[in-house]
Order: sequence, then structure tokens, then C-alpha cells
Amino acid sequence: MEQIDNKLDNLFDICRQKMRKRLDRPFIPENTFLIIVAILVGLAAAFLGIAFRISIDLVEEFFFGLNESILAFMGDYYVVILPVIGGLVVGPIIYWFAREAKGHGVPEVMTAVAVKGGKIRPRIVLVKSIASALTIGSGGSAGSEGPIVQIGAGIGSTLGQIFHLSEQRVKTLVSCGAAAGIATVFNAPIAGVFFALEVISGEFSASLVSIVVISSVTASVVARAIFWGNNPVFPVAGGYALSSPYEILFFALLGIIAGLFAVLEIKTTYKIEDMFEEWKSVPEWVKPAVGGLVVGIIGISFPQVFGAGYATIDAALKGNLTLYLLVILIFLKLIAVTFTLGSGGSGGVFAPSLFMGAMLGGALGVVLNELLPGLTTISGAYALVGMGAVFAGAAQAPITSIIMIFEMTNDYRIILPLMTACVLSYVIASQLHRESIYTLKLSRKGIKLREGKAKTILETIYVNEVMHKDVETVPVSLTVRELASRMRESRHTGFPVMDGDKLVGIITFLDMRQALDAGREDEPISNVMSKDLLVVHPHENLNEALKKFALRGIGRLPVVDRDDKRRLLGIITRSDIIRAYNKGLLELDKKAQEKAF
Repeated sequence: MEQIDNKLDNLFDICRQKMRKRLDRPFIPENTFLIIVAILVGLAAAFLGIAFRISIDLVEEFFFGLNESILAFMGDYYVVILPVIGGLVVGPIIYWFAREAKGHGVPEVMTAVAVKGGKIRPRIVLVKSIASALTIGSGGSAGSEGPIVQIGAGIGSTLGQIFHLSEQRVKTLVSCGAAAGIATVFNAPIAGVFFALEVISGEFSASLVSIVVISSVTASVVARAIFWGNNPVFPVAGGYALSSPYEILFFALLGIIAGLFAVLEIKTTYKIEDMFEEWKSVPEWVKPAVGGLVVGIIGISFPQVFGAGYATIDAALKGNLTLYLLVILIFLKLIAVTFTLGSGGSGGVFAPSLFMGAMLGGALGVVLNELLPGLTTISGAYALVGMGAVFAGAAQAPITSIIMIFEMTNDYRIILPLMTACVLSYVIASQLHRESIYTLKLSRKGIKLREGKAKTILETIYVNEVMHKDVETVPVSLTVRELASRMRESRHTGFPVMDGDKLVGIITFLDMRQALDAGREDEPISNVMSKDLLVVHPHENLNEALKKFALRGIGRLPVVDRDDKRRLLGIITRSDIIRAYNKGLLELDKKAQEKAF
């Protein structure tokens, strides 16, 4: 198996090297080339996304048709064994070929963007597709958006690597693939763009938005031409509207409840995942079957928990479910999805969040209809708003949630209640739980996206581990003219200034430039250097050093003895900290994977 694995990697490297030789000779402008690649990403994500959705249907048809053949002896209880069989097939596939394909996929894409320069192994596209189709099609309680995001991102990353693009460009293509995936699977091109920007990259620059839009629109055009047509995922006949202006208060209440439930979803998801991680007596590849058994047992009485549950969501939107069923499905779906993904199955949490939100909103709508029939609209409207509100709290992405629900239903009249509930849910969830259902997985590895730096990683690395000890210095007697010549020769942009063996200042390119412009080229650099020194000590951690860099916006700091601030020991730059940070995160991620596997 390892030999096959290595041969696949070698084949990819050979193809990439040949492509690089051709593309190292530019023949079209870079921006034009990037647009072409973004279109290719959109096309590939659309076709693979459609194939993925079809494969889920085919797998589901195969598994749930087994009761007519080899499982007929089990009667109606045959559904118990289906997710178990799926787990027994999926477990070895993930374990042997791509272990990052387990779970809901989006955190792995975010990790690739934040830590790995956007690089995702090409095999992820194939392994994630197969594993997720088998998980969902055999009855596993998960959604298709997480897999398609990882598949689309994998396509973008692979093309970026094949075409030898820069790290920033590869990250851009990863975002393009994620947007194209969402646009394909939910027929929601605008939401796909905002998902990629708000959740995946966390960046809203004009250049990034433009390229991501191109991929998302391309994927959506293909998906509508082949699969969706002009139909929304959840068509709402006649649309929903407020019965009175005062009803907005009830939707605000729904937002608060949804925010609280979103926190419960996040904590439960990772609690079950930890439980399976700590269960060492069972082989890793068998655990998905155990999770599947739990889902199968639930599915005997409540088959609605199987798969993504789109049909049940549609029934809630039409007001066709009883209060009892709405309430119980909220918690049974939570159990089913957490055991499916926590045990190592492959699928997404987006659709399950929509499912639980629809049940939660629908239940509140039924209660309000009974208590205040003249002041409230139908329960389907509350189910619709609940879908967006729960995901807004769980993913802490209110903009994506609002636009997603609007595009999935084409119902604009409910936009004010939707905005109210989503924002309130986000506020409640973010106050009670700093990390989202996506970022918590990164946070547990030391990747703090909200802070922009992995503070916990930086606090474990010390200045003396990354500083340069062989420092090029200049004497205090050097003139500005002589310093200019030295800088041209060395290509350094700054030097520590020494008086004998004592550090007396720092001289930078900017100091020299200002002195030359003022006609002071024959003066000693002691007249223009910075004497008010900001220094670091060898045993300070990088987080403390980084704060000093930010204090004055400088690019380098001298490292001095704590007891003698004039004794120069080395120098540290921002680039040193960034390199150490990225290396530390990669090592931590590797250790976490080794521990898990």
C-alpha cells in the first residue's frame, strides 16, 4: 500500500515538474492566467460536485435496496446494519489513503490556508468523494457541503501546484474551489463566495473577491445547466411574510434560542470526537462502524436522521411535521451527526445544522401558532429562519447564513426576520463560545485564527532558538557615505552600531536615506542612528518579542544579555518569527495527526 502511495506522489511530482518547465516561460499576463485557472477550478468543481451528488444517490439506492435481497431476513430492522457496513468500508479507505478525509472537511481546508500555504494533497479529491458518498449514502448522518468544499479546495490547490503558482495564488485558488463547491451543491453562487471569504480565508480584498466570484459563477452556470435548472434547493410556495411588525420579537427569541443550541452543537460535536479519540482499544478503521451502529439504532424508529435529511427539512418548511416529531428530531439528529463524524465518518455539518435549525424553528413556530394564532405566521417561516440562525451561531458566519438561506429558497420577504435571528444567534454563540464549529478544531491544534497568530505556539518558542548569532555590525565611527556603500554590498537594510564591543544604536536604510537627502553624507552615523534601543532577551518567547515589533512597527530587534543591555548576542527579524511560527504549527499538526492515527 505504501509503495502504491509513493508511486502516486511521484507521478504527481513528475507531471508538476514538466508543467513547471513549460509555464516558467510566461506567454500571457499573470492576472489573465489566474482568471483562466479560476474558471478551470469552477468547471472542475462543478462537474465533480454534480458527480458527487449523483454518487450519493446511487450509493443510497444500493444500500437501502439491500432489504430486497441479502438483508430481507431482517425485515424492517435491516436499516440498523446499513451505516455499520458503510463504516466498515469507509474506515479502511480513510485510514490507508488519506486520514484528513475523515470528519467534516472544512477545518482541514482552513488549516491548509492558514498553515500549509494552501497545499492540499491531490488524492484528497478522490478519497473524500468516495468516503463521503459511502458515509452519507449508507445512512450516515452528515451533509454534502463539507466534502464538496474539501473536494473543490483540493482541485484549486492541485491546479495551483501544477501550474507552479505562488503560495498566495494557491491560497486564492483554494478559496475559489470552496466557493465553487458551495455554489454547485446548494445552487447558491453568492453564498459560495461569502462562505469562501468569511469562513475559509477570512479576507475580503477586492482582488480575492473578483477571482472567487469568477469560479463561483462558473460552477453555478454549469450546475444549473446540468442539475438544478433555475429551481432553488428548497422552493417555498408563495413565500413567507410577517403577520405583524411585532412578530419580529418572536424571531429575535428564535435567534437567542438558536445561538444557545449552536453552542450545544459545537460542544457535543467535539465531546463525541474526543470520546472516540480516547477509545484506544478499538482500531481506528473500525470506529466509523461503531458510530454507524448508533445511527442505525436511532434510524429504526426515526429514519429521518439518515443522510443529509433534505426531505425532512422540506416537510418542516411546509409545516407538515408534528410538534413531537420536530422536538425529538432536534436532539436525535444531534446525536446521529456527532456519532457519524466523531467516530471517523466523512461528511459535512452544514446540512445537519440546517436540519436541526429547521426542526428548532418549526417547533417554536408550532407553539407560537397555538398560543398566539393571530399574531404569528405559519411554522414553516420559523423553520426557514431557524435553519439560518443555527448555522450562523455554529459557524459564526452570519453573512453567509443570511445569503445562503435567501438563495436556497428565493424568498426575500422573510429577510428581516432572518437577519435579526442570524445576527442574534451569532452574538450569543460567539459570546458563550469563542470558537466556531470549524475554528475549534484548529484552535485545539494551536491555530488561533481569531487572533491572527497562534499565540500558544509562539509562547513555546524562545528568541535564542531562532535568532541570528552571526551578526554583521558597523562601527560607530562609520560615515553615512560609507554606510551606504556597505548596504549596497551586503544588501542588508539595517545594522547594529557598535562602539568597541558595546551596542550603542541601530542604523536603518531609512535613517541613511534621510541623512543623504539632507546632505549629511560625511557625518558619522552616530549622529543619525537610533539610540533609544528597543531590545529583546534570549529567553523571551516569540509572543513577547512580537509585541515589541508591533510597538514601533520595526523589522528587526537586537538580542542582548539581560544583565548587560550593551552586550549584543544576536538579532531577530519579523521573518524569523513568521518562519518559526509556521514551522511550529506544521510540527504540531503533524504530531496531532500521528497521535490520532
